[in-house]
Amino acid sequence: MFTNSISPALQAHLDVQLTFVTELSRKMFDTAMRVNELNMRLAQDMLEEMASTNHRILAARGGSEAMSAAAGQVQPRADKLRHYQQQLSHLMADANVEMNRTAEAHLPEASRTAIAFADELVRKTAEETEKATQRQRDMMDKMHAGAHSDGASRQEHAQAH
Repeated sequence: MFTNSISPALQAHLDVQLTFVTELSRKMFDTAMRVNELNMRLAQDMLEEMASTNHRILAARGGSEAMSAAAGQVQPRADKLRHYQQQLSHLMADANVEMNRTAEAHLPEASRTAIAFADELVRKTAEETEKATQRQRDMMDKMHAGAHSDGASRQEHAQAH
């Protein structure tokens, strides 16, 4: 029968998988932190610009000066958003490279341990199947031997009467 303990091959495979998932999680967390920092910088820059623009609009001496102050901020904000988009794209590309490197570093070992576990499982299954087959043979032999001895006892009993 199979035991409830974890086999060394399964333990090795689980350890490799855990290391792989841990490293991937760490990479994803680092990426999330960088995205958060980028978002915070953008928000801070936009708020500072908005405050500055609002101050200029409030200090304006007329409607045309206020409109000019507001319109003057459209292009710089668009440039900041374009720069943000470029930084975000670069950050995500770097994260993708890091994830691929991590996978390339861990997948060969994960495959090796999975194959070792599968081989062990096949071997143990074959052993258990052989043991079960042998137990069935032994049981059939006992039943066959019992049937012969019962038959012989009946014949002896019939001849005695």
